[in-house]
Amino acid sequence: MCVPGCMEAVHARLSRRSLLLGLGAAGAAAATFQASAVPARAAPATFSKAIDLTHTLAPAFPTFSGDPAIAITPKYAIDKNGYNLNIWTLEEHVGTHMDVPLHFSQPGAMSVDEIPVERLVVPLVVLDVKAKAAADPDYAVTADDILAFEAAHGAIPAGACVAMNSGWDAKAGSDAFRGADAAGLHFPGFSKAATDLLAEKNAGGIAVDTLSLDPGQSKDFAVHYSWLPSGHWGMECVANLDALPPTGATLVVGAPKVKGATGGPTRLIALV
Repeated sequence: MCVPGCMEAVHARLSRRSLLLGLGAAGAAAATFQASAVPARAAPATFSKAIDLTHTLAPAFPTFSGDPAIAITPKYAIDKNGYNLNIWTLEEHVGTHMDVPLHFSQPGAMSVDEIPVERLVVPLVVLDVKAKAAADPDYAVTADDILAFEAAHGAIPAGACVAMNSGWDAKAGSDAFRGADAAGLHFPGFSKAATDLLAEKNAGGIAVDTLSLDPGQSKDFAVHYSWLPSGHWGMECVANLDALPPTGATLVVGAPKVKGATGGPTRLIALV
């Protein structure tokens, strides 16, 4: 309840400038992903637009296994019950979604609800490997790719999310997104050497526009088994990375807060 005049006072205080400065302060705090990390730079204090990096999730969305991973069943309808309500039955790792340490760790590792919120508003770095992925659908981002990026754009900020832009999001409406054949799946991902280097640089998360942090041809899931258990997170099936600059954007990770979950569908927003 609000007494007369209180809403006017609230609106007067919450000017656009103060809101943007508040978001900037939250982004700067989020740059510290690990307790020992020192942010290389603060997140931007203002933004001119928000970019949705999330695919629309539906039962037909491609999955790693090839089987549908979400079903939506109406339970109540407006004409019969006075309101609409559906039941969702889904796997945690479907559509644009988050992987957290517990996904590839023993019980007791950090679950999605335990990730501090300051680790979910972070600087975003976009690594463009579209040409390499077009030439080789099994391409794995290398440590040299990381070093070349830093030579061109500066140091990767501590706590940042480093996103692989392979151009694969454009294939999400077709079988080419999985690239399945007799040899298995074909799509790009990160190499362990690349993520080991990112861990040394205190990056907080990685993101891919494909179905897995590891390339589709991976047999050992080396990135999953090293990156996640070391206290980092990952995002898979990210969309619209072409709309972002290599550096300067802030990523807002709308992770689900479900107790004990190993990840889950996530709304990703980039502020530019």
